[in-house]
Amino acid sequence: EVLLTVEEGAIGGFATQVLTLLAEEGLLDHGLKIRPMTLPDRFIDHDKPEQQYEAAALNACHMVARALEALGIANDGASTEVVRSAGRTGYRAV
Repeated sequence: EVLLTVEEGAIGGFATQVLTLLAEEGLLDHGLKIRPMTLPDRFIDHDKPEQQYEAAALNACHMVARALEALGIANDGASTEVVRSAGRTGYRAV
């Protein structure tokens, strides 16, 4: 129902290739929700990767929030927290 593409590049890379393939195959004809996530068009200071992903809005919490938004699931102003336990990753609104 929702397809997120995530890339550490600018607009016009991986997501464009995916969208082109989906369009050519007719897979966009029935309401697939697509949300490309790319690096913002601004300088991001050198830091630990986790901090850079946070600054670029490309970490797991941002991905979950983007998917929920595409599905029309409201967070009611709450943030989304990624939950890691027993080697599994999930999410919950907090």
